[in-house]
Amino acid sequence: MAVFTEVSKKEARDLLRRVQLGSLVSLRGIEGGIENTNYFLTSDQGEYVLTLFERLTAEQLPFYLHLMQHLARAGIPVPDPRGDRHGHILHTVAGKPAAVVNKLAGKSQLAPEPVHCAALGDMLARMHLAGRDYERRQPNLRGLAWWNETVPVVLPHLDAAQATLLRSELAYQNHVAASAAYAGLPRGPVHADLFRDNAMFDGETLTGFFDFYFAGTDTWLFDLAVCLNDWSIDLPTGTHEPARAAALLDAYQAVRPLTADERALLPAMLRAGALRFWISRLWDFHLPREASLLTPHDPTHFERVLRGRIARPLHARAGGGIDG
Repeated sequence: MAVFTEVSKKEARDLLRRVQLGSLVSLRGIEGGIENTNYFLTSDQGEYVLTLFERLTAEQLPFYLHLMQHLARAGIPVPDPRGDRHGHILHTVAGKPAAVVNKLAGKSQLAPEPVHCAALGDMLARMHLAGRDYERRQPNLRGLAWWNETVPVVLPHLDAAQATLLRSELAYQNHVAASAAYAGLPRGPVHADLFRDNAMFDGETLTGFFDFYFAGTDTWLFDLAVCLNDWSIDLPTGTHEPARAAALLDAYQAVRPLTADERALLPAMLRAGALRFWISRLWDFHLPREASLLTPHDPTHFERVLRGRIARPLHARAGGGIDG
């Protein structure tokens, strides 16, 4: 959540008036992230988050905004976009498409314990099921097609061993994606970026998910794998934490049991999740954009995660528990 576009207080006041959220109290840029401009927007009626979209277009954005609205109405704790008096939830601020949503209570749990992972797994499964009747469709814009386009761009920045790993893993993922088992995986709207800093907790209670702007229509298994690759990984070393992984997977399967094909392809999707974020972090690190608040993530973290997922596959048991 960097600041690429500066928003004036006048522009913030105009937006608050359009969406009938009272008078401006404060406006503060949010540091972190790498895609959009974000501000904490406080009015005399409450606390909100203002997002200006730097890459997504006005044609793409309804998928994300209406998905959040759909999930919120289904009882999933996600930010609910605020509409104007005509019901429009996509706005324009500082010449950019924008949205304003309620700020979730609590704070991110950056050192999660199994109890937090279980809460995450439970709500992730509920979110997947709640999205089944969401009618809009949009591909995961950071999916396989993007990997194939982006790998040639980042390869010149890698050493020989890294380049070999990146090429071979991309070939493997193209092979998996062409299989009948992959084609039959359950799918629907996914968050696709549900890292520990995109969920909020009050103690051990999950208060919500946010930052849906990498969402898309994809396999639910990929979404689960992305979560496992963050919530059950030791960040300093990139190593797997089995207790946290088991808590997350068991809680997820208690709500939505994995199919046999999903259990068989979980190791491949864990590799896919690691590959996706290794590629995107290489891209952001070596081809950065300017922003007033921006710190690119270290790409070598997901290189370590990928190597670990290849060397030590994780398997989910049908009745709960894990192997690996």
